[in-house]
Amino acid sequence: MAFSPFPRTVTKTLADLIEDVLPQTQCTKCGYPACRPYAEAIADGSAAINQCPPGGLEGVRRIAALTGRPVIAINPVNGYERPRPVAFIDEQLCIGCTLCIQACPVDAILGAAKQMHTILPSLCTGCDLCVAPCPVDCIVMYPVTGELSGWDAWPQREADAARARHDLRSERLRRERAENDARLAAKAVAKLREVTAETGNTPAELAEKERKRAIIAAAMERARLKAATPPADKD
Repeated sequence: MAFSPFPRTVTKTLADLIEDVLPQTQCTKCGYPACRPYAEAIADGSAAINQCPPGGLEGVRRIAALTGRPVIAINPVNGYERPRPVAFIDEQLCIGCTLCIQACPVDAILGAAKQMHTILPSLCTGCDLCVAPCPVDCIVMYPVTGELSGWDAWPQREADAARARHDLRSERLRRERAENDARLAAKAVAKLREVTAETGNTPAELAEKERKRAIIAAAMERARLKAATPPADKD
């Protein structure tokens, strides 16, 4: 293949362009697990352009300009345009359960099991996803942008940074799941070899050996089928 001194031009799809104008709060208020799936749904015509409250009416206008659809008000089923909030944790009430950390789509919460958690305000997208899982109601959302809402309250640079953190988190979780699955598979193989090597002479011993082998083989098959099925994007 001949070398070209010119960089290759990457043509963006409609879903790419729509994703670029979404605020990247990853709040799921649109009814989709993240901003990217919502962008894809708009592009294929299965979702309306007014399902993103954080983007507000300006966000609807941006999507309308890309899709040629008319500008319409935010669907109240998905929520309402509002000043940008930031989550705060009452440190006196926090029990260190880590449920908020698991819920945060952009890794904006620091902490460890049985230790106090804290939210990094500069990274918080105001998605609200950490509030519901908290078993002691120690998380409160405070508006921090005065009367500014939608894109007036959420600069493009912050949206881009949130998107990058979300993508990095998603990749890390996928990698951790794959590594855990590999560890479990290796343990299953080792256990199957161990059971196969067991000696048994009586019918009862042979039956027990076969029962163990069947249990392990069934578990390995379930793991294989799970690995062959792409997981739904929940980030």
